[in-house]
Amino acid sequence: MAALRDDRLAGRRILVTGAARSIGATLTKRLHQRGARVALLGLEPELLEQVATSCGNAPWRHCDVRDEHAVSAAVDELVAELGGLDVVVANAGVGAQLPMLGGDPEVMRQIVDVNLMGTYYTLRAAGEYIGHSAGYALIVTSGAAAVQLPLLGAYSATSAAAEALGNTLRVEMRHLGTKVGVGYLGEIDTEMISIGFDSAAADKIKWSGMFTAVSPLETAVSAIERGIALRRRRIYAPGWVGGLLALRMPAQRIVDLRPQPRMAAAMAIARTEQARFTTHLPDLTGPAR
Repeated sequence: MAALRDDRLAGRRILVTGAARSIGATLTKRLHQRGARVALLGLEPELLEQVATSCGNAPWRHCDVRDEHAVSAAVDELVAELGGLDVVVANAGVGAQLPMLGGDPEVMRQIVDVNLMGTYYTLRAAGEYIGHSAGYALIVTSGAAAVQLPLLGAYSATSAAAEALGNTLRVEMRHLGTKVGVGYLGEIDTEMISIGFDSAAADKIKWSGMFTAVSPLETAVSAIERGIALRRRRIYAPGWVGGLLALRMPAQRIVDLRPQPRMAAAMAIARTEQARFTTHLPDLTGPAR
């Protein structure tokens, strides 16, 4: 793949959520290396500060995207420090195992609050600043928006919902010259994937290889970097995810018809197995945030 021209990202003012680690942290560092002026938002202050320091002491805020008012305030402050905003990357997300029947509804609520409402709050807060001819919003989601696997109902539902937010925003901001992209990731070698697959129920049904081949972190970061530089409408990482999106109905049919000799046992385990979130979520109801 040809290297990006240095001037495509140079000077662009870019806000990244979920920037403390994994894809968010690596992407933020890469954008800084390409000459962008970055700002970081995330949950883990120590890690955020480390990433910010490596990005030339970039501005950052500790913020839970589930908190509408905190997101709005943090975005306003970071944009003021950047002197404006060209790009927002809604990257913050969480996953956890959840059987549709007998699972804990609180798991569903938490995943909806982060992946759907958190994305909405981010886009709502940043939208007024990117409403110009160089503006761009990127919603980072998953191939799970297209094809749904067992135990991932909450994550898949919010992936599809985040896709819908991106498609809607694109139409609503087109007259301003703003472009909106959706990034569809396959299984990338991150903590989210390693934690998500690390359960007795998931091990029982062993869906490995069924749309779940794990790709290096670099695959996602390079694709997203290039997508931001070109303000692309769709970003796929790895590339085969684009084919999955194009063939989502027959692909889902393949999943539907796959033999399930251990499904009953897996569901029984999942109903009693405590779901582990891929990112620790603090208690928003407590006095300290």
